[in-house]
Amino acid sequence: MRWNLEWLRTFKAIYETGTLSAAAQELFISQPGVSLHLNSLESFTGYKLFDRSARRMVPTEKGKILYNYVLDPLKKMESAEQHFHKRSQDERVTISVGMCFETFQYTLEEHIANLPFNLIISFGEYPKMQHDLDNGLLDLIVTPQKGTQQNLDYKPFSKERIVLIAGADTDTAEVEGLLADNKIKEAISVLKHQLWYSTAADMEHLKNFWLKHFGEHPDFSPNYIVPNISSIVRCLSAGSGFSVVPDFLCAEAIAASKIKLIWAGQQPLENTLYFGTRKKTIYQNEIEQLEELLQERWEGIDLKQS
Repeated sequence: MRWNLEWLRTFKAIYETGTLSAAAQELFISQPGVSLHLNSLESFTGYKLFDRSARRMVPTEKGKILYNYVLDPLKKMESAEQHFHKRSQDERVTISVGMCFETFQYTLEEHIANLPFNLIISFGEYPKMQHDLDNGLLDLIVTPQKGTQQNLDYKPFSKERIVLIAGADTDTAEVEGLLADNKIKEAISVLKHQLWYSTAADMEHLKNFWLKHFGEHPDFSPNYIVPNISSIVRCLSAGSGFSVVPDFLCAEAIAASKIKLIWAGQQPLENTLYFGTRKKTIYQNEIEQLEELLQERWEGIDLKQS
């Protein structure tokens, strides 16, 4: 195991500013992120590097020794960074963004080549994205869930509607008739005996849809668990079965009659989508450009659906 260079940068910032909050402001990351780096460094070295008082982080003897060891190398590295940054004509900042795979595929993928900055896309579960954003590992996330971290801002920009869909070859006349006649219990009975598709990451869609519209938790397991929602749409386009997915991810397939929109419910289940960012960032211009691009793409999808 090796120590991380960012741990040392954070250690130096704490040593020189005297507090976790001041170090966080200097490094443009969250205070929990600073604490995480320091805890990792102390765990690696096996020594307590600061005594934590009410107002100041006081370096221990081991902390002073470490600071003296790393100060000159860090200064040289920072000097080299500034030197080569100034001499590079095509230096581009790098923005790290977290979102689900389908959101990237439908909204951002085709525009990457035209962006004036580097982009790193991360896929994963939303709580992990929020944690990474708070700790400075991500600069922007697109999420239907708001976290509780005080360092983060969430700006609503769109909504997704969770809908029931079926393959184009699926016999849906009975189910559609029962739902149209508001015979919910009978429709539930029929639906439970159908073939179902889901993803391991998005079982929440099925659970929340079933609970809101049918008043109970689904007591069956999907027949097919596939990698992502795009896989569901492709599978249903070539066969039969049912699934519950966000509407914007299947709008084009519905418009092309590859799959059927069966039901959105009498009062549709909608999730608000948010842009999540840190309250302080040096990449505000780049983030605003990404937000504007994503907003335009969502509005384009909404127009196609209407």
